[in-house]
Order: sequence, then C-alpha cells, then structure tokens
Amino acid sequence: MEHLWSPWRTQHVEEWSRKPAGEKGSLFERLAAEDRDEENLILWRGETCFVIMNLYPYNNGHCMIVPYRRIEAFREMTGDERREAFDTVDRVIGWLEQALSPDGFNVGVNQGEAAGAGIPDHLHVHVVPRWQSDTNFMPTTAQTKVIPEALRSTYAKLRAAIAEEA
Repeated sequence: MEHLWSPWRTQHVEEWSRKPAGEKGSLFERLAAEDRDEENLILWRGETCFVIMNLYPYNNGHCMIVPYRRIEAFREMTGDERREAFDTVDRVIGWLEQALSPDGFNVGVNQGEAAGAGIPDHLHVHVVPRWQSDTNFMPTTAQTKVIPEALRSTYAKLRAAIAEEA
C-alpha cells in the first residue's frame, strides 16, 4: 500500500491547536471568538455553527461547517445544531456551485483520530467540491495535489455568492 505523507499539515494543526498561555478552548472555539473573519477564512456565521475554509484543502473551495460549541462526537449535537449544520451544508453547496461550478461534492464527518480527524476535539462537517478533472496526473505521478486558486481568491468568490443569496 502506498502512503501519502503531508507533514506540513501536522505543523499547521500543531501550531493552531497549541493554546496560547492562559487560553482555553479548541482551535475552532478560538477562531470563532475572534473578530477577524476574513483573516481566519470564516465565510458565514449562523446561530449554532459557522463556515470556515480549510487552510490546507483537499480541493479548491474545501469548506467546513463547525458548531460553536465544542463537541467531539456527532451524537453529542443537539437537534438544533444538527439541523442548522446540515441546512448549512445545503447552503455551502449552493455557494460553491455559484462561485466555482464543481461537478460534484464530497460531504463528510471524520469523528475521532482513527477516522482521520485532523482536529479530533471539535467535530466539523467537510464539504469538498469535486471536478471531473481534479484527479489528474499530478497526484498519480508526482504525489502532489494541485490547488488551482489562491485561498483568498476563492474566499472572495464565495463571499460574493453569499452576498447574492441575502
């Protein structure tokens, strides 16, 4: 079996997961508490959850829906959190369709380290846009994933799609 190593992601998770002295809460709780949405790539805020772009995306436009409340397991979500999170999945798909015109989507929850959760202490839902051509020769021959657009450019496109929704 071949393994794909991405050590830069570990550095990111460790840096962002490391709590500054005296601070409490998960990475997502700290980001949600800050008033720097554009800098932190937070696209939208609801009552029980918010949408943030993945800093190390699997694909261009990779977003995460994150409950404000720190929970580790899907079954810990309240009915209101579950409803808003999955209604938000629908909204995110709409924004991505409008801004990026993908051919499909992967939507999923990685609960726990064994399931691949990079930030296992705070559950979140991934929405990853997919294109017919996004599995090109680069991952096969060079073991490299190419993200075709800068995060800030994608952020601006998605914010425009959100503004049109309102």
